[in-house]
Amino acid sequence: MSQRLTRRGLLTRAIPIMGANLAAPLVGLADLAVIGNTGDTTAIAAVALGTLVFNAFYWSFGFLRMGSTALAAQAEGGSVPGEVAAVLWRAIAVGAAFGLIMVLAQWPLRELAFMAFSGDVATEAAGRDYVDARIWGAPAALAGFAIYGWLIGLGLTGRALILQIALNLANIALSLWFVLGLDWGVAGVAGASALAQWIHLGLAVIVLLPILRTRGQPSKAQLLDRSAAVRLLKVNRDIFLRTLALLGGFIWFYEASLREGPDVLAGTAILLQFITVTAFFLDAFAHVAEAETGRAAGARNWPALTRAFRLTSELAAGTAVLLGLAIFLFGGTFITWMTTDEATRAAASAALIWCALAPIVGWPSFQLDGLMIGTTRGALMRNAMIASLLIYLALDLTLRPVFGVDGLWMAFLLYYVARALTLAMGWPGLKRDFT
Repeated sequence: MSQRLTRRGLLTRAIPIMGANLAAPLVGLADLAVIGNTGDTTAIAAVALGTLVFNAFYWSFGFLRMGSTALAAQAEGGSVPGEVAAVLWRAIAVGAAFGLIMVLAQWPLRELAFMAFSGDVATEAAGRDYVDARIWGAPAALAGFAIYGWLIGLGLTGRALILQIALNLANIALSLWFVLGLDWGVAGVAGASALAQWIHLGLAVIVLLPILRTRGQPSKAQLLDRSAAVRLLKVNRDIFLRTLALLGGFIWFYEASLREGPDVLAGTAILLQFITVTAFFLDAFAHVAEAETGRAAGARNWPALTRAFRLTSELAAGTAVLLGLAIFLFGGTFITWMTTDEATRAAASAALIWCALAPIVGWPSFQLDGLMIGTTRGALMRNAMIASLLIYLALDLTLRPVFGVDGLWMAFLLYYVARALTLAMGWPGLKRDFT
Protein backbone atom coordinates (compact mmCIF):
# COMPACT_ATOMS: atom_id res chain seq x y z
CA MET A 1 0.00 0.00 0.00
CA SER A 2 2.77 2.46 0.91
CA GLN A 3 4.72 1.87 -2.29
CA ARG A 4 1.87 2.44 -4.75
CA LEU A 5 1.39 6.06 -3.67
CA THR A 6 3.03 8.64 -5.91
CA ARG A 7 2.95 12.43 -5.96
CA ARG A 8 1.51 12.38 -9.46
CA GLY A 9 -1.25 9.98 -8.48
CA LEU A 10 -2.16 11.99 -5.40
CA LEU A 11 -2.16 15.24 -7.40
CA THR A 12 -4.44 13.62 -9.98
CA ARG A 13 -6.91 12.84 -7.23
CA ALA A 14 -6.61 16.27 -5.62
CA ILE A 15 -7.36 18.27 -8.78
CA PRO A 16 -11.01 17.12 -9.10
CA ILE A 17 -11.56 18.01 -5.44
CA MET A 18 -10.22 21.51 -6.15
CA GLY A 19 -12.72 21.77 -8.99
CA ALA A 20 -15.57 20.54 -6.82
CA ASN A 21 -14.59 22.94 -4.01
CA LEU A 22 -14.50 25.87 -6.41
CA ALA A 23 -17.85 24.83 -7.90
CA ALA A 24 -19.60 24.42 -4.54
CA PRO A 25 -20.34 28.16 -3.94
CA LEU A 26 -21.79 28.49 -7.43
CA VAL A 27 -25.28 27.42 -6.27
CA GLY A 28 -25.63 30.61 -4.26
CA LEU A 29 -23.89 32.70 -6.92
CA ALA A 30 -26.20 31.34 -9.61
CA ASP A 31 -29.21 32.26 -7.48
CA LEU A 32 -27.91 35.81 -7.14
CA ALA A 33 -27.04 36.10 -10.82
CA VAL A 34 -30.48 34.96 -11.99
CA ILE A 35 -32.44 37.10 -9.53
CA GLY A 36 -30.11 40.00 -10.31
CA ASN A 37 -31.43 40.05 -13.86
CA THR A 38 -34.91 40.91 -12.58
CA GLY A 39 -33.72 44.33 -11.45
CA ASP A 40 -35.59 43.97 -8.14
CA THR A 41 -33.28 45.34 -5.42
CA THR A 42 -35.34 43.85 -2.59
CA ALA A 43 -35.29 40.42 -4.25
CA ILE A 44 -31.53 40.60 -4.77
CA ALA A 45 -30.96 41.53 -1.11
CA ALA A 46 -33.34 38.77 0.04
CA VAL A 47 -31.53 36.10 -1.99
CA ALA A 48 -28.16 37.34 -0.69
CA LEU A 49 -29.50 37.10 2.86
CA GLY A 50 -31.06 33.67 2.32
CA THR A 51 -27.89 32.36 0.68
CA LEU A 52 -25.87 33.52 3.69
CA VAL A 53 -28.27 31.68 6.01
CA PHE A 54 -27.96 28.41 4.07
CA ASN A 55 -24.19 28.72 3.76
CA ALA A 56 -24.08 28.89 7.58
CA PHE A 57 -26.51 25.97 7.94
CA TYR A 58 -24.68 23.70 5.53
CA TRP A 59 -21.19 24.68 6.64
CA SER A 60 -22.16 23.57 10.14
CA PHE A 61 -22.93 20.11 8.75
CA GLY A 62 -19.51 19.66 7.15
CA PHE A 63 -18.87 16.86 9.64
CA LEU A 64 -21.12 14.62 7.51
CA ARG A 65 -18.59 14.79 4.69
CA MET A 66 -15.54 14.40 6.93
CA GLY A 67 -16.88 11.48 8.93
CA SER A 68 -18.01 9.67 5.79
CA THR A 69 -14.57 10.11 4.17
CA ALA A 70 -12.71 8.72 7.17
CA LEU A 71 -14.95 5.73 7.84
CA ALA A 72 -15.20 4.77 4.14
CA ALA A 73 -11.42 4.88 3.78
CA GLN A 74 -10.90 2.80 6.92
CA ALA A 75 -13.48 0.26 5.78
CA GLU A 76 -11.73 0.01 2.41
CA GLY A 77 -8.38 -0.50 4.10
CA GLY A 78 -9.79 -3.06 6.51
CA SER A 79 -11.18 -5.17 3.64
CA VAL A 80 -14.24 -6.34 5.59
CA PRO A 81 -16.82 -7.59 3.04
CA GLY A 82 -19.82 -5.29 2.78
CA GLU A 83 -18.54 -2.74 5.30
CA VAL A 84 -17.73 -0.06 2.70
CA ALA A 85 -21.34 -0.11 1.49
CA ALA A 86 -22.64 -0.23 5.07
CA VAL A 87 -20.69 2.97 5.86
CA LEU A 88 -22.40 4.69 2.93
CA TRP A 89 -25.93 3.71 3.93
CA ARG A 90 -25.39 4.69 7.55
CA ALA A 91 -23.96 8.06 6.53
CA ILE A 92 -26.80 8.74 4.09
CA ALA A 93 -29.34 7.85 6.78
CA VAL A 94 -27.74 10.26 9.27
CA GLY A 95 -27.52 13.07 6.68
CA ALA A 96 -31.12 12.61 5.54
CA ALA A 97 -32.30 12.50 9.16
CA PHE A 98 -30.61 15.82 9.95
CA GLY A 99 -32.14 17.28 6.79
CA LEU A 100 -35.59 16.09 7.82
CA ILE A 101 -35.09 17.68 11.24
CA MET A 102 -34.25 20.96 9.49
CA VAL A 103 -37.49 20.72 7.49
CA LEU A 104 -39.58 19.98 10.60
CA ALA A 105 -37.87 22.73 12.61
CA GLN A 106 -37.80 25.26 9.79
CA TRP A 107 -39.78 27.95 11.62
CA PRO A 108 -37.53 28.26 14.71
CA LEU A 109 -34.38 27.82 12.58
CA ARG A 110 -35.51 30.55 10.22
CA GLU A 111 -36.45 32.96 13.01
CA LEU A 112 -33.20 32.37 14.91
CA ALA A 113 -31.21 32.97 11.74
CA PHE A 114 -32.98 36.24 10.93
CA MET A 115 -32.55 37.51 14.48
CA ALA A 116 -28.90 38.08 13.55
CA PHE A 117 -29.80 40.53 10.77
CA SER A 118 -31.37 43.97 10.68
CA GLY A 119 -32.81 44.25 7.20
CA ASP A 120 -35.92 46.20 6.28
CA VAL A 121 -39.33 44.53 6.49
CA ALA A 122 -39.63 43.81 2.76
CA THR A 123 -36.16 42.28 2.48
CA GLU A 124 -36.60 40.04 5.51
CA ALA A 125 -40.04 38.92 4.32
CA ALA A 126 -38.63 37.93 0.94
CA GLY A 127 -35.64 36.31 2.67
CA ARG A 128 -38.05 34.18 4.70
CA ASP A 129 -39.74 33.12 1.45
CA TYR A 130 -36.34 32.02 0.18
CA VAL A 131 -35.60 29.97 3.30
CA ASP A 132 -39.09 28.42 3.32
CA ALA A 133 -38.66 27.19 -0.24
CA ARG A 134 -35.04 26.09 -0.17
CA ILE A 135 -35.31 24.20 3.14
CA TRP A 136 -37.13 21.36 1.34
CA GLY A 137 -33.87 20.40 -0.33
CA ALA A 138 -32.08 19.90 3.01
CA PRO A 139 -32.52 16.09 3.29
CA ALA A 140 -31.11 15.60 -0.21
CA ALA A 141 -28.34 18.14 0.35
CA LEU A 142 -27.11 16.59 3.60
CA ALA A 143 -27.36 13.06 2.21
CA GLY A 144 -25.27 14.40 -0.67
CA PHE A 145 -22.61 15.53 1.80
CA ALA A 146 -22.29 11.94 2.99
CA ILE A 147 -22.06 10.63 -0.57
CA TYR A 148 -19.43 13.22 -1.50
CA GLY A 149 -17.30 12.23 1.50
CA TRP A 150 -17.72 8.51 0.76
CA LEU A 151 -16.49 8.98 -2.81
CA ILE A 152 -13.46 10.92 -1.60
CA GLY A 153 -12.74 8.22 0.97
CA LEU A 154 -12.58 5.65 -1.83
CA GLY A 155 -10.43 7.92 -3.99
CA LEU A 156 -13.21 8.41 -6.59
CA THR A 157 -12.75 12.16 -6.74
CA GLY A 158 -13.57 12.45 -10.44
CA ARG A 159 -17.08 11.17 -9.81
CA ALA A 160 -17.47 13.67 -6.96
CA LEU A 161 -16.57 16.48 -9.36
CA ILE A 162 -19.04 15.23 -11.99
CA LEU A 163 -21.87 15.22 -9.45
CA GLN A 164 -20.98 18.74 -8.28
CA ILE A 165 -21.02 20.01 -11.87
CA ALA A 166 -24.38 18.28 -12.46
CA LEU A 167 -25.81 19.98 -9.36
CA ASN A 168 -24.75 23.41 -10.61
CA LEU A 169 -26.07 22.85 -14.14
CA ALA A 170 -29.42 21.66 -12.80
CA ASN A 171 -29.64 24.63 -10.46
CA ILE A 172 -28.84 27.16 -13.19
CA ALA A 173 -31.31 25.64 -15.65
CA LEU A 174 -34.13 25.45 -13.10
CA SER A 175 -33.43 28.96 -11.78
CA LEU A 176 -33.65 30.42 -15.29
CA TRP A 177 -36.91 28.56 -15.91
CA PHE A 178 -38.57 29.35 -12.59
CA VAL A 179 -37.53 33.00 -12.39
CA LEU A 180 -37.20 34.32 -15.94
CA GLY A 181 -39.66 31.89 -17.51
CA LEU A 182 -42.37 31.43 -14.85
CA ASP A 183 -41.73 34.69 -12.95
CA TRP A 184 -41.73 33.01 -9.53
CA GLY A 185 -39.18 35.46 -8.12
CA VAL A 186 -37.35 34.74 -4.86
CA ALA A 187 -39.36 31.59 -4.09
CA GLY A 188 -38.62 30.34 -7.60
CA VAL A 189 -34.85 30.69 -7.31
CA ALA A 190 -34.91 28.99 -3.89
CA GLY A 191 -37.20 26.22 -5.14
CA ALA A 192 -34.82 25.65 -8.04
CA SER A 193 -31.94 25.11 -5.60
CA ALA A 194 -34.03 22.67 -3.55
CA LEU A 195 -35.16 20.69 -6.59
CA ALA A 196 -31.60 20.64 -7.95
CA GLN A 197 -30.46 18.97 -4.71
CA TRP A 198 -32.98 16.16 -5.23
CA ILE A 199 -31.94 15.74 -8.88
CA HIS A 200 -28.34 15.63 -7.70
CA LEU A 201 -29.22 12.88 -5.20
CA GLY A 202 -30.96 10.86 -7.92
CA LEU A 203 -27.91 11.15 -10.19
CA ALA A 204 -25.69 10.16 -7.26
CA VAL A 205 -27.64 6.91 -6.86
CA ILE A 206 -27.02 6.13 -10.54
CA VAL A 207 -23.30 6.81 -10.05
CA LEU A 208 -23.13 4.77 -6.85
CA LEU A 209 -24.82 1.57 -8.04
CA PRO A 210 -21.94 0.19 -10.17
CA ILE A 211 -19.46 1.12 -7.42
CA LEU A 212 -21.48 -0.69 -4.76
CA ARG A 213 -21.63 -3.85 -6.88
CA THR A 214 -17.85 -4.13 -6.57
CA ARG A 215 -17.79 -3.57 -2.80
CA GLY A 216 -20.07 -6.40 -1.64
CA GLN A 217 -23.51 -6.24 -0.15
CA PRO A 218 -23.74 -5.48 3.57
CA SER A 219 -25.70 -7.81 5.78
CA LYS A 220 -28.66 -6.61 7.82
CA ALA A 221 -26.53 -7.07 10.94
CA GLN A 222 -23.87 -4.77 9.49
CA LEU A 223 -26.37 -2.08 8.60
CA LEU A 224 -27.92 -2.19 12.07
CA ASP A 225 -24.62 -2.62 13.94
CA ARG A 226 -25.13 -0.51 17.05
CA SER A 227 -21.42 -0.03 17.78
CA ALA A 228 -20.77 1.20 14.23
CA ALA A 229 -23.70 3.62 14.46
CA VAL A 230 -22.49 4.93 17.83
CA ARG A 231 -18.99 5.38 16.43
CA LEU A 232 -20.38 7.33 13.46
CA LEU A 233 -22.36 9.61 15.74
CA LYS A 234 -19.40 10.17 18.09
CA VAL A 235 -17.10 11.06 15.21
CA ASN A 236 -19.69 13.43 13.76
CA ARG A 237 -20.34 15.00 17.18
CA ASP A 238 -16.67 15.74 17.81
CA ILE A 239 -16.09 17.15 14.32
CA PHE A 240 -19.22 19.30 14.68
CA LEU A 241 -17.96 20.79 17.94
CA ARG A 242 -14.59 21.35 16.30
CA THR A 243 -16.31 23.15 13.43
CA LEU A 244 -18.20 25.41 15.83
CA ALA A 245 -14.92 26.39 17.50
CA LEU A 246 -13.37 27.10 14.10
CA LEU A 247 -16.37 29.23 13.16
CA GLY A 248 -16.01 31.08 16.46
CA GLY A 249 -12.46 32.05 15.52
CA PHE A 250 -13.52 33.55 12.20
CA ILE A 251 -16.43 35.40 13.81
CA TRP A 252 -14.00 36.88 16.33
CA PHE A 253 -11.67 37.90 13.48
CA TYR A 254 -14.55 39.77 11.81
CA GLU A 255 -15.52 41.42 15.10
CA ALA A 256 -11.91 42.38 15.87
CA SER A 257 -11.60 43.88 12.37
CA LEU A 258 -14.72 45.95 12.95
CA ARG A 259 -13.25 47.27 16.20
CA GLU A 260 -10.35 48.63 14.15
CA GLY A 261 -12.82 50.54 11.97
CA PRO A 262 -15.36 49.90 9.21
CA ASP A 263 -12.72 50.40 6.51
CA VAL A 264 -10.57 47.67 8.14
CA LEU A 265 -13.56 45.32 8.24
CA ALA A 266 -14.31 46.01 4.58
CA GLY A 267 -10.67 45.39 3.65
CA THR A 268 -10.59 42.21 5.75
CA ALA A 269 -13.72 40.93 4.01
CA ILE A 270 -11.97 41.28 0.64
CA LEU A 271 -8.78 39.58 1.84
CA LEU A 272 -10.78 36.73 3.34
CA GLN A 273 -12.07 35.98 -0.15
CA PHE A 274 -8.48 35.26 -1.13
CA ILE A 275 -8.04 33.04 1.93
CA THR A 276 -11.26 31.19 1.08
CA VAL A 277 -9.97 30.43 -2.42
CA THR A 278 -6.63 29.20 -1.06
CA ALA A 279 -8.56 26.94 1.32
CA PHE A 280 -10.28 25.31 -1.66
CA PHE A 281 -6.86 24.24 -2.95
CA LEU A 282 -5.30 23.24 0.37
CA ASP A 283 -8.44 21.37 1.42
CA ALA A 284 -8.04 19.16 -1.64
CA PHE A 285 -4.72 17.79 -0.40
CA ALA A 286 -6.15 17.45 3.12
CA HIS A 287 -9.08 15.45 1.67
CA VAL A 288 -6.68 13.11 -0.13
CA ALA A 289 -4.70 12.78 3.10
CA GLU A 290 -7.93 11.86 4.89
CA ALA A 291 -8.63 9.09 2.39
CA GLU A 292 -5.13 7.63 2.28
CA THR A 293 -4.36 7.82 5.99
CA GLY A 294 -7.83 6.41 6.69
CA ARG A 295 -7.16 3.49 4.35
CA ALA A 296 -3.80 2.91 6.06
CA ALA A 297 -5.48 3.07 9.48
CA GLY A 298 -8.01 0.46 8.40
CA ALA A 299 -5.17 -1.82 7.27
CA ARG A 300 -3.06 -1.01 10.38
CA ASN A 301 -0.20 -0.01 8.06
CA TRP A 302 2.02 2.66 9.65
CA PRO A 303 4.50 2.99 6.73
CA ALA A 304 1.58 3.61 4.34
CA LEU A 305 0.16 6.25 6.68
CA THR A 306 3.43 8.14 7.06
CA ARG A 307 4.14 8.00 3.32
CA ALA A 308 0.64 9.27 2.46
CA PHE A 309 0.94 12.10 4.97
CA ARG A 310 4.42 13.06 3.76
CA LEU A 311 3.60 13.07 0.04
CA THR A 312 0.34 14.99 0.40
CA SER A 313 2.08 17.46 2.73
CA GLU A 314 4.83 18.07 0.17
CA LEU A 315 2.21 18.85 -2.47
CA ALA A 316 0.28 21.08 -0.06
CA ALA A 317 3.42 23.00 0.95
CA GLY A 318 4.41 23.64 -2.68
CA THR A 319 0.89 24.75 -3.57
CA ALA A 320 0.75 27.03 -0.50
CA VAL A 321 3.93 28.83 -1.55
CA LEU A 322 2.57 29.36 -5.08
CA LEU A 323 -0.74 30.65 -3.70
CA GLY A 324 1.07 33.02 -1.34
CA LEU A 325 3.18 34.40 -4.19
CA ALA A 326 0.08 34.82 -6.36
CA ILE A 327 -1.68 36.81 -3.63
CA PHE A 328 1.38 38.98 -3.05
CA LEU A 329 1.99 39.69 -6.75
CA PHE A 330 -1.58 40.01 -8.03
CA GLY A 331 -3.63 40.73 -4.91
CA GLY A 332 -3.39 44.49 -5.38
CA THR A 333 -4.95 44.26 -8.82
CA PHE A 334 -7.83 42.15 -7.53
CA ILE A 335 -8.42 44.57 -4.66
CA THR A 336 -8.76 47.38 -7.20
CA TRP A 337 -11.25 45.33 -9.20
CA MET A 338 -13.31 44.39 -6.16
CA THR A 339 -13.91 47.87 -4.74
CA THR A 340 -13.78 51.51 -5.78
CA ASP A 341 -13.76 52.80 -2.20
CA GLU A 342 -10.33 54.26 -1.50
CA ALA A 343 -10.42 53.64 2.25
CA THR A 344 -11.27 49.96 1.71
CA ARG A 345 -8.56 49.64 -0.93
CA ALA A 346 -6.00 51.17 1.41
CA ALA A 347 -6.98 48.91 4.32
CA ALA A 348 -6.87 45.75 2.18
CA SER A 349 -3.57 46.72 0.52
CA ALA A 350 -1.93 47.48 3.88
CA ALA A 351 -2.67 43.93 5.11
CA LEU A 352 -1.98 42.16 1.80
CA ILE A 353 1.40 40.78 2.92
CA TRP A 354 -0.24 39.15 5.94
CA CYS A 355 -2.88 37.61 3.69
CA ALA A 356 -0.17 36.28 1.37
CA LEU A 357 1.49 34.56 4.34
CA ALA A 358 -1.74 32.84 5.40
CA PRO A 359 -1.50 29.76 3.10
CA ILE A 360 2.23 29.41 3.77
CA VAL A 361 1.72 29.49 7.53
CA GLY A 362 -1.58 27.60 7.43
CA TRP A 363 -0.98 24.50 5.29
CA PRO A 364 0.29 22.30 8.20
CA SER A 365 -3.00 22.82 10.06
CA PHE A 366 -4.94 21.69 6.97
CA GLN A 367 -2.79 18.57 6.60
CA LEU A 368 -2.95 17.64 10.26
CA ASP A 369 -6.71 18.11 10.13
CA GLY A 370 -6.76 15.62 7.26
CA LEU A 371 -4.62 13.15 9.16
CA MET A 372 -6.72 13.31 12.31
CA ILE A 373 -9.98 13.08 10.38
CA GLY A 374 -8.72 10.08 8.41
CA THR A 375 -7.70 8.28 11.57
CA THR A 376 -10.95 9.37 13.33
CA ARG A 377 -9.23 11.29 16.13
CA GLY A 378 -12.39 13.30 16.66
CA ALA A 379 -11.91 14.01 20.37
CA LEU A 380 -8.36 15.22 19.73
CA MET A 381 -9.56 17.51 16.94
CA ARG A 382 -12.30 18.91 19.13
CA ASN A 383 -10.00 19.60 22.06
CA ALA A 384 -7.22 20.98 19.85
CA MET A 385 -9.57 23.43 18.15
CA ILE A 386 -11.03 24.64 21.43
CA ALA A 387 -7.52 25.13 22.84
CA SER A 388 -6.44 26.91 19.65
CA LEU A 389 -9.44 29.23 19.84
CA LEU A 390 -8.59 30.19 23.42
CA ILE A 391 -4.95 30.79 22.43
CA TYR A 392 -6.07 32.93 19.49
CA LEU A 393 -8.38 35.05 21.64
CA ALA A 394 -5.56 35.65 24.13
CA LEU A 395 -3.14 36.56 21.32
CA ASP A 396 -5.61 38.97 19.72
CA LEU A 397 -6.38 40.70 23.01
CA THR A 398 -2.63 41.03 23.62
CA LEU A 399 -1.28 41.97 20.18
CA ARG A 400 -4.06 44.10 18.66
CA PRO A 401 -4.03 46.84 21.32
CA VAL A 402 -0.26 47.21 20.81
CA PHE A 403 0.17 46.76 17.05
CA GLY A 404 -3.26 47.67 15.70
CA VAL A 405 -4.12 46.08 12.35
CA ASP A 406 -0.73 44.33 12.20
CA GLY A 407 -1.50 42.78 15.58
CA LEU A 408 -4.92 41.73 14.28
CA TRP A 409 -3.30 39.73 11.48
CA MET A 410 -0.39 38.48 13.56
CA ALA A 411 -2.85 36.89 15.98
CA PHE A 412 -4.85 35.41 13.10
CA LEU A 413 -1.78 33.78 11.53
CA LEU A 414 -0.65 32.48 14.90
CA TYR A 415 -4.11 30.91 15.15
CA TYR A 416 -3.05 28.63 12.27
CA VAL A 417 0.17 27.83 14.12
CA ALA A 418 -1.73 27.02 17.32
CA ARG A 419 -4.05 24.71 15.37
CA ALA A 420 -1.08 22.83 13.90
CA LEU A 421 0.81 22.52 17.17
CA THR A 422 -2.17 21.32 19.18
CA LEU A 423 -3.04 18.74 16.53
CA ALA A 424 0.60 17.60 16.27
CA MET A 425 0.48 16.68 19.95
CA GLY A 426 -1.66 13.72 18.88
CA TRP A 427 1.08 12.20 16.70
CA PRO A 428 2.82 10.15 19.47
CA GLY A 429 -0.50 8.59 20.58
CA LEU A 430 -1.40 7.83 16.99
CA LYS A 431 1.91 6.08 16.45
CA ARG A 432 1.50 4.04 19.64
CA ASP A 433 -1.86 2.76 18.39
CA PHE A 434 -0.12 1.27 15.34
CA THR A 435 2.65 -0.50 17.27
